[in-house]
Amino acid sequence: MRPTDWAFQALQSLVERYGCIAGYPDGTFRGNRAMTRYEFAAGLNACLDKVTELIKGTGNLATKEDLASIQKLQEEFAAELATLRGRVDALEARTAELEANQFSTTTKLNGEVIFALTGIAKGDDATGKAADKTTAFGSRVQLNFDTSFSGKDLLRTRLQVTNLGSFSTNNTKTAEGELRFNAGPFGTASNTVALDALFYQFPIGKSTTVILEANAGAADDFTNTVNPYFDGSGGSGALSNFGTRNPIYYLTGGSGIGLKHQFGEKVELSLGYLASNAANPTRGNGLFNGPYGGLAQLTFKPSDSIALGLTYVNSYNFVTGTGSNASNFPRLGSFGFVGSSDLPVSSNSYGAEASWRLNRGFAIGGWAGYTNQRILSNLAASAGSTAVQRGDQKIWNWAVTVAFPDLLKEGNVAGILVGMEPRVTSSTNSTLPKNKDTSLHVEGFYQFKLSDNISVTPGLIWLTAPDHNKSNSDLVIGVVRTTFTF
Repeated sequence: MRPTDWAFQALQSLVERYGCIAGYPDGTFRGNRAMTRYEFAAGLNACLDKVTELIKGTGNLATKEDLASIQKLQEEFAAELATLRGRVDALEARTAELEANQFSTTTKLNGEVIFALTGIAKGDDATGKAADKTTAFGSRVQLNFDTSFSGKDLLRTRLQVTNLGSFSTNNTKTAEGELRFNAGPFGTASNTVALDALFYQFPIGKSTTVILEANAGAADDFTNTVNPYFDGSGGSGALSNFGTRNPIYYLTGGSGIGLKHQFGEKVELSLGYLASNAANPTRGNGLFNGPYGGLAQLTFKPSDSIALGLTYVNSYNFVTGTGSNASNFPRLGSFGFVGSSDLPVSSNSYGAEASWRLNRGFAIGGWAGYTNQRILSNLAASAGSTAVQRGDQKIWNWAVTVAFPDLLKEGNVAGILVGMEPRVTSSTNSTLPKNKDTSLHVEGFYQFKLSDNISVTPGLIWLTAPDHNKSNSDLVIGVVRTTFTF
């Protein structure tokens, strides 16, 4: 289309009279280039819409000469106008479809890699012998494949490999002071890739979320552990199992279901049932006949800076994997209590947790936990084991935490924890062990960010009387943890 064409001059007259073209959709005019017939038709269509609006209104009406020009232009550009309007209709239909189905199934990869240098600086193990002071360097790798089908749900598939062995098995001979990111108490570092977490989370209405746990589920998947600056599941926050959360949360895990329901903005109810051998169809296993843990918790948040939790856990054949050998009595045959066979045990546990951020740079918190653990079977004395009579153990634990968020730099956090790992305060018969002494767990760490994706955390764990036995000299564990996230 050239400026000398009659149609160009006719449209220019309409534009000058009615102001019906403001340029291209991006706001530019591009007056130094020639116009195609389709571009001209788009401008003509805009003028047709403007003139139609004027005819329907009561303002300045189009003249007969203008209407005649418009009719002649419509006839000459009928094909282009029809094509243009067809494209617009198709575009509107596609836009409506996209708006109705704007979310597409996506899978995102995120991960965490931990490198840890750790070792025992001094002290005795649970047997009273000097603990092996070998320095170890190991890692834990987690890869999460997070998939959503609606934009509000989450299917998480996690692969994990750990090659850092446990202190309880190799050095300390007690679960007290065990690290959160190693093979864990009773575990071995296989250094093989395995499926770790597998769960599907979806909402029901606006206030309820359901979590279906297919593998390696844990209480913190559906419960607020009320320990925000320490509970980082090993990658951030506390260095030890005990420092991460109230040990009674470890009395459930595996496959099952969890539920969270909000009562307004200040109260949340968490319910869950997990079984550790749910996929095993043999006798004494499965979803309901094997080890299980059922949890209920009310969490109160009177303000953004305060959180309170009241927790109840009923479990069968679970122990916390923290604290003294006596508190993990049915599971620690390798440490000289009951030989190679586990004893059946049930427990009822009660916990209270609190966290209060007083200002931007200072927060306090803590918890207390009580467990009534019942040994359900007798065990006759034999070679390598002692006789055991069924009975009850009363187990207590507590901790006080202090955190300094954003210390020296935004994103950093320093933490100090003082507490008592699970300790058996009394037993109903002499064949069940109890702890006469009290050991304090003192832990300090400083996590500082090198970048948005890299943090380094040096820290110390000090046990004043390992395995709650004052005859054992203080045990000091040093750790330097480097965490990469992506």
